[in-house]
Amino acid sequence: MSDAGEAAPTRPPPPAMSEEAVAARKDQLAQDLARAKDAGWNNPIPFNYEAVSGGEAEKDESRYDAVWLSDAAVYQWDDEFGDVGEPNPELEKMLFNDENLQRAGSAIKALSYEVTLEGPEKVHPVREFDDAGLHPVMLENVKLCQYAAPTPIQSYCIPAVLTGHDVVAIAQTAAFLIPILSKLMGKARQLAAPRPNPARYNALTDRVRAEPLVLVVCPTRELACQIFDEARRLCYRTMLRPCVVYGGAPIRNQREQLEMGCDILIATPGRLMDFMQNLNLLSFRRLKFTVIDEADELLSSGWEEVMEKLFSGSDVNGDADHTYLMFSATFPKSARRLAKDYMEADYLRIKVGRVGSTHQNITQNIVYVDEREKNQALFDLIFASEPQRTLIFVNSKRKSDMVDDFLYNKGLPCTSIHSDRTQREREDALRSFRTARCPILVATGVTARGLDVANVKHIINYDLPSTQHDGITEYVHRIGRTARIGNEGKATSFYNDRNEDIGEDLVKILLESKQEVPDFLEQFKPEDPETIEWRDGTDDESDNGLGGGFGAEDAGGFSADAGFGGGEEVGGFGGDAGGFGDDGGFGGGAEDKVASW
Repeated sequence: MSDAGEAAPTRPPPPAMSEEAVAARKDQLAQDLARAKDAGWNNPIPFNYEAVSGGEAEKDESRYDAVWLSDAAVYQWDDEFGDVGEPNPELEKMLFNDENLQRAGSAIKALSYEVTLEGPEKVHPVREFDDAGLHPVMLENVKLCQYAAPTPIQSYCIPAVLTGHDVVAIAQTAAFLIPILSKLMGKARQLAAPRPNPARYNALTDRVRAEPLVLVVCPTRELACQIFDEARRLCYRTMLRPCVVYGGAPIRNQREQLEMGCDILIATPGRLMDFMQNLNLLSFRRLKFTVIDEADELLSSGWEEVMEKLFSGSDVNGDADHTYLMFSATFPKSARRLAKDYMEADYLRIKVGRVGSTHQNITQNIVYVDEREKNQALFDLIFASEPQRTLIFVNSKRKSDMVDDFLYNKGLPCTSIHSDRTQREREDALRSFRTARCPILVATGVTARGLDVANVKHIINYDLPSTQHDGITEYVHRIGRTARIGNEGKATSFYNDRNEDIGEDLVKILLESKQEVPDFLEQFKPEDPETIEWRDGTDDESDNGLGGGFGAEDAGGFSADAGFGGGEEVGGFGGDAGGFGDDGGFGGGAEDKVASW
């Protein structure tokens, strides 16, 4: 109201489009749709508002087509089984015959990593799963997953976990499920809490308290569901029952899953704290392994108090048989403090590659695009390539919706994901992207943290991350969503004058990975590319009294295509190098080592 008590003037509504304008717009949309179809893209899929509002959610969905990812089918152990469960052909087909599973690519031999190990004992890497001392059922499941060989971090993490060490791994990919689950297989009868037989389960009378043997905590819902999906495969035909709890999905569904028994619990911290309030529902007194994945992200997001409670809570198993593992892309001060306070003094520190580095299997292209021309540049870029799974990064939730709308109206099969979407919408978007119903996904960097989707061929940075929001670290994380485990991919980034704050580090990354530096970034090239220095405090542990750090002066090695040779100092197999003996141990020794992968 105005001072005179009269209604303030309102802005007149926009003029209605003329019939000619409406017809022209329809013609343009039809042309765009036809062009997209001619280029090989499938038709765009309209948003299903009825499903999100509950219309379809009330239907009786098949157990093998769960509405919520937390309800996805897991192997159901029958008490009548012996040591190994009977095959379930229908479930096995769903878990393992999925063409969207990540496979090792032909370019894996081109990868080169420097692996650094620090700890009081020598741990020799394994180069073949057959030589890793895994439980036979785990080995079968690994083969069903079609994993060809251990990744660099797996090669060190598997023997470290199997020999009982606490582990801090500084790597861009975690590698904890295989050794942890393998070590528990065959011991579940003695270690796990009693739980009802699923063949005769009655939800009213047979509910039990969940007492997991393994707890995995991760920062995002998408990453939690991704790890749960992997656990479902690796727990196939075993007594180990995985569950996942995360925010946004109905708490009732997740509680019912826990009440059926849980051996492997994957969780986001907020929902985990909700369940921890009820000791009749969830207890950690049987915990044998606690894993903190993406520790740097968790601790920087304000969950440090939650982490302290998980490590030191009164209900947590505090015996010496409780192993802690921490995986992190960096190793900030808060993570070092957590490791010092709660891990065993002989914990192993494994570092794969330079923190924040990338590799040559990703072809990086930086193109100059004025801010006002980004939509057209994106449209042209997508049509310049054959149809392929494409992940587009933007810097805001609003921009995610806008770019999604733009592409959809151009006839392209796209979807988007960000933190303001409901959990149902987020799961539906990821499911559509994984199955290629919508092979174009627009996302913010936060929601795509740790995302691992098979066959992502093209990353597009519609917006480059600013230095105020992790800058080059975020850039490397984004482009790392393609060219995984030996596959090849490309990353295209739109650059303009607003991105000068990241220009210098961007040029360093391009030079380090032997990529072309465009003319408009020449000003940021160092005089001597061989003397590039990275401002990274990850290895500086002196302020916490941890000592040492990851020394690199004893480099020796082996390359990916040559196998493990290179002399005694970097390990090997058999003889004096260690290997598995009757006691399950590895060779001795205590020295820092660096090996080229």
